[in-house]
Amino acid sequence: MSTKPAFKRAEPDARRLSLIEAAARVLARGGVAGTSVRAIAVDAGVSPGLVGHYFDGIDALVAETYAHVEARVAETIDAALARAGTDPRARLNAFVTASFAPPVASGELLATWIAFWSLVRSRPAIARQHDEQYAAFRARLEALLGACGAPPARLRHAGIAITALIDGLWLELCLSPQAFSADEAGAIARTALDAILTGQ
Repeated sequence: MSTKPAFKRAEPDARRLSLIEAAARVLARGGVAGTSVRAIAVDAGVSPGLVGHYFDGIDALVAETYAHVEARVAETIDAALARAGTDPRARLNAFVTASFAPPVASGELLATWIAFWSLVRSRPAIARQHDEQYAAFRARLEALLGACGAPPARLRHAGIAITALIDGLWLELCLSPQAFSADEAGAIARTALDAILTGQ
């Protein structure tokens, strides 16, 4: 009589990705305090030893999970830009409002980000990733604002202000989706863009 294998087999890249996705789920459910190699292994349906085979400790896995989540958000924004075509203002609007729809605007993703943010002050690698992600987002936004005619001297402050507005709307939308809709968040963001681009 054959016995069922205790753990699933998968190709190395697929297994690595499944561990990263499991880490994101565990972080979302239990935060940093509830995240361990064992908890991630249980979620992924593998042995703790297999996690150690792919990652040099929990910190390395969390850092890769952060990068993976960042990449998912960037892919969503890229897709929104592709749908917007070549018109500079349409692209700017798409970039700014992409954060207000799934999969970016979701309670699970918010919980994962909160876990990451809690590590920024204690884990230099996570702090670097956060700084790089923020800088890249703002640089793309500033380039889109510039393409729409925003004065170069105002790009830095405009980028900071719009990034803060997006983050605030996204946070409230994830925390209390009944408070306002994604369409309303987009309209608010576009009004702010109008003010910046017209100099009002």
